[in-house]
Amino acid sequence: MSTKEESKSPVLKLIVLAAVVIGLLLAAKFLPVEPWLKSFNDWVSHMGVAGIFIFIAVYAAATVLLAPGLILTIGAGFAFGLWKGFLAVSAGATLGAALAFLVARFVARDKIEAMAKGNDKFRKIDNAIGKQGAKLIFLLRLSPVIPFNLSNYLYGLTSVKFWPYVLASWIGMMPGTLLYVYLGTIGKVGLEASKGGGAHRSPIEYVFLGVGLIATIAVTVIVTRVAKRALQEKTE
Repeated sequence: MSTKEESKSPVLKLIVLAAVVIGLLLAAKFLPVEPWLKSFNDWVSHMGVAGIFIFIAVYAAATVLLAPGLILTIGAGFAFGLWKGFLAVSAGATLGAALAFLVARFVARDKIEAMAKGNDKFRKIDNAIGKQGAKLIFLLRLSPVIPFNLSNYLYGLTSVKFWPYVLASWIGMMPGTLLYVYLGTIGKVGLEASKGGGAHRSPIEYVFLGVGLIATIAVTVIVTRVAKRALQEKTE
């Protein structure tokens, strides 16, 4: 392969990655993705333990394909309840984030490295991301400035290490995941009560569920605000 062809290869990979991401975004916008995801949640809710593992695999694939994860996250509360739903979403989102990161890393990272070598300022910024990347990613996961699915690809273009990225993403996504799964769980309880089905619950149980939801929202809001302030200080 000639030098000219080698120089074009990273550029071509970057163009391909950008085209794939744009294509996935357009597909998610114009295809009936939301009805598909709702039907999927209904289906796995009757599958028992196998349904949880299927859910994790589909959630990871949906993350890579830039499908809206909010429906699946809330739906996990409907399908599996609070804690099983939380664990399923946490596993699926982390796996999907890792896969998208690896796609970007191996498709386009070499182009970013070439840019960093040729530009001293860019190289310093890229090195700083590599050193502080896990901390910044943790804060960004707590306070999602960039959309979650898209950010997974963007982080793969930086010099942050893979395993610190995975760990920071996993922990940083927990508060938001718990909140939305809780919303799904509350929604299921309310739906069962309105239809007169499901197990009978005492007023005290409903009070605890409501207090738990309020506490979860409060903690998520506080954590998000703290993360925003910390993120501003680091970027400054």
